[in-house]
Amino acid sequence: MSRYQPATQPTFYFIGVTTAKSSIMRVFPAWAEYLGLKDAVLKGIDFPLHADPEAYREAVSFIKNDPLSLGALVTTHKIDLFNAARDLFDEIDPLARLMHETSCLSKRDGRLICHAKDPISSGLAIDGFVPPGHFAQTGAEVLSMGAGGSTIAITWHLMQASRGADIPSRIIVTNRSQPRLDELRQVHAQMVLRAPVEYVLTPKPELNDAAMAALKPGSLVINATGLGKDAPGSPITDAGIFPERAIAWDLNYRGDLVFLDQARRQEAARGLQVEDGWTYFIHGWTQVIAEVFHIDIPTSGPGFDELSRIALSAAKG
Repeated sequence: MSRYQPATQPTFYFIGVTTAKSSIMRVFPAWAEYLGLKDAVLKGIDFPLHADPEAYREAVSFIKNDPLSLGALVTTHKIDLFNAARDLFDEIDPLARLMHETSCLSKRDGRLICHAKDPISSGLAIDGFVPPGHFAQTGAEVLSMGAGGSTIAITWHLMQASRGADIPSRIIVTNRSQPRLDELRQVHAQMVLRAPVEYVLTPKPELNDAAMAALKPGSLVINATGLGKDAPGSPITDAGIFPERAIAWDLNYRGDLVFLDQARRQEAARGLQVEDGWTYFIHGWTQVIAEVFHIDIPTSGPGFDELSRIALSAAKG
């Protein structure tokens, strides 16, 4: 017997690990009202990390075949779900094909479409807080801890030809296990790498401390591991020292946020700029909602600011 019941009203799914804890469960109804998505509801589907491929396939098959199930946002499981269910997609967009991941499932004319929206949403977020020309002017590097879908998207964005000379002088990606690093290297092999990339196995947080200590001033340090949200902890230890004038970005906005606290403790002494994942959260969701419901949603300006205001108000409520 399937764990899924046919939808009785337009239904949008959130595939994650602890979906009930996400602010989106309070935010989506407020957004739906503002955007005119009548009767639309959001339902969470939780899987453990690296779930059984058959579990992913069952969820995708259900969404594909259920008329009122309109699509899904996928977090944490982006790569695993893509690998498990690839043959179930009627169409795969070019970025999803390149990155071997899906962050969004939508339907058009009865066809199930797999999208990778992270390159767009992560790019919008980064360009919102990293000053224009920062990398060109400072020679700063990037350390992204975690080799999952977010890091794939971020590294893609930072090496786009449209950035001109404003690219990192070096990108270091660390991960606790080797297979994800190997997969990332394969994805990068299909891209035009405009900056040197190093892939570093870091089974212990002390090794991330060492990678961080070697960075140039002004570098961008990213917690893309999920630690602090999907699992407790941080990819670095309390002894880890951020580079001077670094930008510390935690992709999480909820959870115990240990990495964010570690950065804030050094903020004054090291001259850090500390960013959480809230704006990334807004861009990530609005990009997918626009695709699933076939509507236009602004990425900046008064309309985007209003969506951010609504989200902040709903999340606090």
